Amino acid sequence: MPRRAPSVWALAWRSLWRDARAGELTVLLLAIALAVAALSAVGFFAERLQAGLQRDARQLLGGDLVLRSDHPLPPEYAQQARALGLALTQHLTFPTMARADAAAGGEVRLVSLKAVQPGYPLRGELRISADVDDVQGQPAAGVPPPGQAWVDAALLEALGLRLGDTLWLGERALQITRVVVVEPDRGAGFLTFAPRVLIHADDLPATGLVQPASRIQYRLVVAGADEAVQRFERWAQQRLQASGERGAGLESLHSGRPELQQTLERAGQFLRLVALLAALLAAVAVAVAARQYALRHLDDCALLRVLGLAQGTMARAYTVALGMAGLAAALVGLVLGWAVHFVFAWWLGDLLQVQLPAPGWMPVALGLGVGLSLMATFGLPPVLQLARVPPLRVMRRDVGAPRPAAWGVVAAGGVGLALLLVLAARDLRLGAMAVAGFALALGLFAAVAWLVLRALRWLLRRGGPAWWTLATRQLAARPAYAMVQVASLAVGLMALLLLVLLRTDLIDSWRAATPADAPNRFVINIQPDQAEAFRAHLAQAGVQRYDWYPMVRGRLVEINGRAVRPQDFTAARAQRLVEREFNLSYSAERPAHNPLAAGRWQPGEAGAVSVETGLAEELGLRLGDELAFDIAGSVHRARITSLRRVDWASMHVNFFVLFPLAAMPAEVPYTYIAAFRVPAPAAGFDRALLARFPNVTSVDTSAALQQVQRVLGQVIGAVEFLFLFSLAAGVVVLLATVGATRAERERDYAVLRALGARAPLLRRLQRTELVGIGALAGLLAALVALAIGAVLAQQVFRFAWQPAWWLPVVGVLGGAGLALLAGWWTLRGVLRTPVVQTLRHALQ
Repeated sequence: MPRRAPSVWALAWRSLWRDARAGELTVLLLAIALAVAALSAVGFFAERLQAGLQRDARQLLGGDLVLRSDHPLPPEYAQQARALGLALTQHLTFPTMARADAAAGGEVRLVSLKAVQPGYPLRGELRISADVDDVQGQPAAGVPPPGQAWVDAALLEALGLRLGDTLWLGERALQITRVVVVEPDRGAGFLTFAPRVLIHADDLPATGLVQPASRIQYRLVVAGADEAVQRFERWAQQRLQASGERGAGLESLHSGRPELQQTLERAGQFLRLVALLAALLAAVAVAVAARQYALRHLDDCALLRVLGLAQGTMARAYTVALGMAGLAAALVGLVLGWAVHFVFAWWLGDLLQVQLPAPGWMPVALGLGVGLSLMATFGLPPVLQLARVPPLRVMRRDVGAPRPAAWGVVAAGGVGLALLLVLAARDLRLGAMAVAGFALALGLFAAVAWLVLRALRWLLRRGGPAWWTLATRQLAARPAYAMVQVASLAVGLMALLLLVLLRTDLIDSWRAATPADAPNRFVINIQPDQAEAFRAHLAQAGVQRYDWYPMVRGRLVEINGRAVRPQDFTAARAQRLVEREFNLSYSAERPAHNPLAAGRWQPGEAGAVSVETGLAEELGLRLGDELAFDIAGSVHRARITSLRRVDWASMHVNFFVLFPLAAMPAEVPYTYIAAFRVPAPAAGFDRALLARFPNVTSVDTSAALQQVQRVLGQVIGAVEFLFLFSLAAGVVVLLATVGATRAERERDYAVLRALGARAPLLRRLQRTELVGIGALAGLLAALVALAIGAVLAQQVFRFAWQPAWWLPVVGVLGGAGLALLAGWWTLRGVLRTPVVQTLRHALQ
């Protein structure tokens, strides 16, 4: 009875088990696992972070919706909220000076005072403690009773007070009874660096602090059913637009918590770029490894065809086998990515300060999709050609070699993988630039390699040493292999050099924004007649370097002769910007930390103004536009002559708008602002400064500066950790490309040894060939990395770009060295294989 042919699943499993045990799938599976691990690690962490922000959004606002204003809100808003069945509370916040009782030393300190009503907060939890050292606290049962104050622990230390002591706010003396541990809606901003003081709203009138010119922020917070909140939001927006009310607006999570946003955004983009390049490198490694896998199995498949195995059965078996292998590698990558994302969460734990929820299934689906797409697009096409190997190959080794995959198959798979990678990037520009740049670089490298090979053929005619002639002949004899090696190796090196370049500049830009000697004091309200004495006081105290600018309050009222109204803009941030007053300034010299993005800065140019690029983008401003500012009731017009880049994460004094003038007209009121680093001991300096200039407001940013520097260190650690994935992917590409021609090299060297070539000559030949390929690939990689790095730095990460002209030298030396190292590791047994064994295997 004839024996039944094995099933497709049985054939697939046997083939997969045999090849896995023989190590023939190692490079291919390792590349897929690394790509999936890098993408899923970033995906898991990003999804958990996003879910955490959405979950905690209402707690961070203190309610479901906040209506804030720089003036008392009309009662209609509260009436409408109550009519819709919403719970509400109102509070106001403003900076003021608090002082200790004279018997306790009479120290003074800038504080951020918040007067709250019963019911605060509507969402989240206010935690207080009767112990200064308690970092957990207990939930507050209400708000401070009249006559009492709850304060930050930092204020007690600054004023030398203890719980139970008296704190003076204006004309009202209050007893300090609790320490504020957690304030859910603390938010961010220049004046939230000051210690918080919470009091009952009924105590505020007695302080005498609320004056017509006081800079108070009024907040109406509502909470309730989602539908009712949405109805109130729509009503409030219509009411604000209809009334033309300025200085008021609705607040969301994104507008209320902008701290460290630029740093985190850059870090997230860089992490995603690292993951993308790891996946793209893996695609190259998979393509090279799959072709070598196919070449090694040609004879086995020819024998199976002789034994009667159908083409369709063989194709299905290999499809199933590689599908299972790709799925297994993707699952391993997901497990590794799941473990790695905990490292990110731990590294950035101090920054997050929240318990993140579990991630969803999107990173899992994305990881599996990328892993299977890599296998289907770059691994399966060359292997499927094994099904078309003719039985005649058993007798003739020159037939049945795999041909390049059909362009349609590769293009369709490549488009699918590119879409998945763009989805993983969560940024269309970043994903498209990475994928397109990678594809263009691969084509460019192949074209240049082809031109170099043409040049080598010309050099062969001019003669040279034996080792040089043999090496160039080896490369010129197999141009396709040489092009694949140079292009693949160059792509891998380009990705690594690009990441090294961007990582260095990115980290340098972060650290430059908050150096160790960054300013930790901001002093405002310095009157013009105090300027000379104030600067002399700083010099006497040993403060040599500091920011010093005049500050003018003005409101943007016209753009190109057209009145500015919040309802003319759709973006919430643009509406807020035109509602508020700007802090304007003037200086004949451009601030050194504000590089020009466009236009020119002409010192002393009348009727000119320089605008920050972010403000220009939000309001749609361009060079040549005319702006009108209402300054103390007088309208001043100026034309935009330059745009400046401002890093708001730095600790420098920055302005949205600067006039390039040494002085403004005499009728323009102004004060000065200074930023400097306090010499030790800080406490004595602060007391002396406030004693001599009691009217100024000094903001201590020491704690915030330390937090920013600590967070930057954590972000840098996370970036460097993920960088190892791309480094590993680059090494896999290197090993795959160098090992791709091992069989051909074995045959060539065996023939040369049979003809009398000695081992030293062959070693020199091998080294020359490897060094040539590596050096060319390194040079091409460095040049393209410089070009792509410049585009990414300026268009995506938005930091100053300084070309590293040393990179081509490093690329050439690194490429040659890595090619030699990989060649030694991959080809170390080639010259030791007996000649007879190699030739017999080639003839079989």
